[in-house]
Amino acid sequence: MGYFLDTVRALGTTFKHLFRKPVTVHYPAQKRTRSERYRNTFALLHEADGDEACVGCLQCERICPSQVITVIAEKKESPISGKRRGYAKDFVLDLNACIYCELCVQVCPTDAIVMTRVPEQPGYSREELCLTMERLYENETQKPLTWGTASKLMQMQDPKRGQPPPEPKVAKKAPAAEAAAAADDAKAPEGGPAGPPRNES
Repeated sequence: MGYFLDTVRALGTTFKHLFRKPVTVHYPAQKRTRSERYRNTFALLHEADGDEACVGCLQCERICPSQVITVIAEKKESPISGKRRGYAKDFVLDLNACIYCELCVQVCPTDAIVMTRVPEQPGYSREELCLTMERLYENETQKPLTWGTASKLMQMQDPKRGQPPPEPKVAKKAPAAEAAAAADDAKAPEGGPAGPPRNES
């Protein structure tokens, strides 16, 4: 009898959802809208004047927990400003072991590296998942970038963010001034405050 009731209950669930609109998305022909926080793969950026933003500080290479970033730094004159500054001579990011933690983005002092919002793309070889410096700069213009830069992410993690401003500090009296004020209070008559000092001259 229990098996029969379970069968009836299962058929009831089936007929209940039989005429409902399907919610299945036929991927990859149809793709769901990604959230604003969605991120995938990386891109290197240029400054507003067209110069490369990366200064070759190696911060991203040092903080990467998977050690998939390799940067070779050099110093040379900027073709834009003519000043001698740091550059990345070579920048390689291996996505084969990347965990997409975004730590490399957060520590960049010049907002030179960001993640992109490109949907999933299959890789048919290990070389396709190895981003060279040329491919990273191509992603800047060919793929939609995320909003998260180092400046914005660090501002969001500021512990003082959202807290009320501190109250203004009241200037404290010096110990000598406090002692003098206490002595004046002790000399004052009980009926009221002490009067102005006499001019004995």
